[in-house]
Amino acid sequence: MRKILSIDGGGIKGVFPAAFLASIERDCERPLVDYFDLIVGTSTGGIIALGLGAGLSAGQILSFYESQGPVIFGGARWLGWIRQWFAGKFDSENLERALRGVLGDRLIGQSRTRLVIPSQNLETGEVHIFKTAHHERFVRDYRVQMVTAALATSAAPTFFPTHRTASSTPLIDGGIWANNPAGVAAVEAIGVLQWEPREILLLSLSCTSNPMNVNLARSLSMGRFYWGVNLLEIVGAGQASGALGMAQWLLGHERVYRVDPKMAVGKFGLDKTAEIASLKGLGDSEARKAAPALTRFFSEPSEQFVPFYSVSALG
Repeated sequence: MRKILSIDGGGIKGVFPAAFLASIERDCERPLVDYFDLIVGTSTGGIIALGLGAGLSAGQILSFYESQGPVIFGGARWLGWIRQWFAGKFDSENLERALRGVLGDRLIGQSRTRLVIPSQNLETGEVHIFKTAHHERFVRDYRVQMVTAALATSAAPTFFPTHRTASSTPLIDGGIWANNPAGVAAVEAIGVLQWEPREILLLSLSCTSNPMNVNLARSLSMGRFYWGVNLLEIVGAGQASGALGMAQWLLGHERVYRVDPKMAVGKFGLDKTAEIASLKGLGDSEARKAAPALTRFFSEPSEQFVPFYSVSALG
């Protein structure tokens, strides 16, 4: 059986999937990464995916969010709100410093499992996906630093500036097109890795969600100002629903397990660090409820990942 972990984007709300996984991991005999053949993560989910691939425990990743979240999303709230209308609300220096503190100079090619990390190229408009060398065609990304992929996939417009790679490619948050990467994960498994759908299990974790708050648009014709603030929420909800449906259609509903607690509007936010403790508690409680249904994911470890190309060969 092939097992996939898919983790949504959501800023500091990544505390929820990190806490969920940390709670599950406490009952496992081995590190959580050893139970998955493929991990796909977007934005904050990409950071978690890279951390797991780097060999960090889910508990260590949760601690990273608890200690570094207030630093990454620090500063005067009112000043950030004003700045967000003209530039990124936060600079990326604190984020990069925090990421290097846990990922160091590790390369994608040093991951303990297959990784897929979505971002988007602003130069061409095309998707840009970082991948481990789990196919013979993937000859470059394994030499890229994990921090580069993390900064690119989490460069959310209006929150962080565009990330430019060493070759000056401008990349932004993969959440623009794959905030819920479950569909990407299913396509990678079947189309690239050639795994049989009936032999795949997919665990898909959100960063919580809430009912859409766009009541005016249901009955009135709204303009650019209204949609400029609310369009991303609409697009994100549609993309998440479509991605889940795609994964369920490709793999079968019974082989896709989605964890997506619905919360009140405004309860959590992408940069709302005051709610870190609540997100942590929610992750633990949701894991407790889900644990009996997840035994098929964690009953035995996956086969060791052997990439087509090795970092050691770089000299």
